[in-house]
Amino acid sequence: MPTNGNEEKGPRTVEASEFEVKCLKLMDEVAERGEEIVITKNGQPLWRLLPYREAPRNPFGRDRDIVQIHGDLDEPIDVEWDAVTGRGFGQ
Repeated sequence: MPTNGNEEKGPRTVEASEFEVKCLKLMDEVAERGEEIVITKNGQPLWRLLPYREAPRNPFGRDRDIVQIHGDLDEPIDVEWDAVTGRGFGQ
């Protein structure tokens, strides 16, 4: 199949007329390889055919069933800390 001749520099390109004839085959290739194809018309890029990917999950709350909190996180501790060194006094 024709390509743009510089796969390292950008995605593969296919003319719209070729895409029309081979669309199902090209969609399978994109799904298998995970690489996009740019579809052109009269040499101008108009569309991108991309593989479907699930959107990343929101990281907030993802460990809610794993992490357990014991005690009060806001409760003061019995150690005085030196703000400069980050160490407790007397260590």
